[in-house]
Amino acid sequence: MKTILVTGGCGYIGSHTIVDLIEHGFHVISIDDNSCSTDIALIGIEKITGKKIKNYKVDLKDYNDTRAVFQENENIIGIIHFAAYKAVGESVEKPLSYYENNIFGLINLLKCVEEFKVPHFVFSSSCTVYGNPDFIPVTENSPIKEAESPYGATKQMGERIIKDFSFVVKNTSCILLRYFNPVGAHPSSFIGELPIGKPMNLVPAITQTAIGKLPKMFVHGNDYDTRDGSCVRDYIHVCDIANAHTLGLQYLIQQKNTSRCDVFNLGTGNGVTVLEAIKTFEKVSGVKLNYEIGNRRAGDVVAIYANNELAIEKLNWKIKYNLDTMMKTAWDWELRLKAEDDLLKQQSLLN
Repeated sequence: MKTILVTGGCGYIGSHTIVDLIEHGFHVISIDDNSCSTDIALIGIEKITGKKIKNYKVDLKDYNDTRAVFQENENIIGIIHFAAYKAVGESVEKPLSYYENNIFGLINLLKCVEEFKVPHFVFSSSCTVYGNPDFIPVTENSPIKEAESPYGATKQMGERIIKDFSFVVKNTSCILLRYFNPVGAHPSSFIGELPIGKPMNLVPAITQTAIGKLPKMFVHGNDYDTRDGSCVRDYIHVCDIANAHTLGLQYLIQQKNTSRCDVFNLGTGNGVTVLEAIKTFEKVSGVKLNYEIGNRRAGDVVAIYANNELAIEKLNWKIKYNLDTMMKTAWDWELRLKAEDDLLKQQSLLN
């Protein structure tokens, strides 16, 4: 059977994409060294799909170990590359770690793509490549401004590397998917966002505060030039993002030109402020959130949201989930984690 390799398959978006790929008839293997994830997602994937996923605990910075995966799986016809460090604030604090991991890993992976003649490559990019845009919504042709964080810079560099690579390697076609702010969880609540340590993204910070894991959360600034002073983002359900990766892969498979490198924005096209997102969570959960206004966070852009017309037209992408459902599924996932944790504690006491 033809195989799709997902790097970062135990991670948040990777695990949801594996589910979507399986539901569309693909056979999937994963590479994930679990530096930013755990194997819990693999259990959830199996519960949803009935399929066990082979995961290679390989650090992509190790070329020989990466190459060994391709030697063992010669039928890989496509790669979806998620594996990267991805927290904007952390990247400001640890720039060398982000450049080393995100760039070296990508280069090693592309060396294997070239050697083993993998025909299709989908790259997990980000709206951070646009920096602080002059106009919103941003289109795929909006200027690439100076990155506001090392994380954003690694995505800009990654895109340039892939474009240069696709120009000279004629047997591989590529897609760069620039997505905005993935949130929510699978409707089954078997997989969702599970940050290791303190959450760096808004929604897990919201749900962990609401459930009591965190005493309070902070909104990073309320003095921006926006309608309520907080940053504006384009929140998109993780399952919609996952489906776009499957559609992107299918799009590449259907194309005749194997040296192409296409770019698509993945967002809802709606700008939502951080405070509006919090209010929506409070509405759907019935929980009053304990939050405090803090200082601005280095690396944050003021406002950004997508023009998504190209992905809708070319990939036949359809957005299924609204903001209420994003927050509801994220909260259901957090409640499930707490229920499982409480059960383990009860069993421990009984033993």
